[in-house]
Amino acid sequence: MQMISIGRRGALLAGLGLALPRPAAAQMDATRAITFIQTTGNAIVAAVNSTTLTAPQRQERVATLLRQALDIEGIGRFILGRWWRVASPAEQQEYLRLFEETVVRSLASRFGNYQGVRFALGRSQQRTEDDVLVTTVVERPGTEAFNLDWRVADVNGQPRVVDLVAEGTSLRLTQRSEYSAVVQRGGNQVAALLTAMRGQLQQMQARQ
Repeated sequence: MQMISIGRRGALLAGLGLALPRPAAAQMDATRAITFIQTTGNAIVAAVNSTTLTAPQRQERVATLLRQALDIEGIGRFILGRWWRVASPAEQQEYLRLFEETVVRSLASRFGNYQGVRFALGRSQQRTEDDVLVTTVVERPGTEAFNLDWRVADVNGQPRVVDLVAEGTSLRLTQRSEYSAVVQRGGNQVAALLTAMRGQLQQMQARQ
C-alpha cells in the first residue's frame, strides 16, 4: 500500500487521511479551536526543536502529542467507510490499532526529523456549528513554507483534530479512496487492507 502523496508541500503529511467527526456533543467555537491548535502546535514545535532530546525521544514525544490531539477512532472509521460494516469485530479492532500506529508514526517521524520547524497561526473559519477550520503556516529548514489547515470539532466534550487540509487538499478524502482501492483489489476483503497496513508499519519500524 503506497502512502499518500499530495505534492512537495504536502510531503510532511504523506500517509495521513483524516475524517469527518462523529456527531459533535457540543458546538465548537472559533476561540476554543484556535486555542487548542495553538497549544498543540507549540507543544509539537517545542518537542521537535528540543536540544536535550535525542531524535527517537523527539519522535516519541511528538507521537504522544498527536495521539492526544487526533480523533483516531472517528477518523479511522470514516476512512474505512462502508467496509467498516463488512469487517468482523476482530478486524475492526485490528484495523484501528494499525491505523493509529501508521498515522502517528508517519507524522511523528516527519515532524521529529526537522529541527528548526516554525509554526504560526493564520485565519480561522467557522464552517458549521460543529467544526472550525484553523489555518497555520508551517516552515521547515530548506523548504518553502506551506499552509496547513486543522479541522477541529468537539468529540466527547473535548476539542480534537478531525481533518487536515494541506494546500487545499483534504487528506481524509484521499486516504479513504486509497484504503477502499486496497480492499477492492483484495477481493472486497478487509483482511487485504490489514495485510497491507502491517507491511507498511513494518517498513516504518525498519526505518526508525
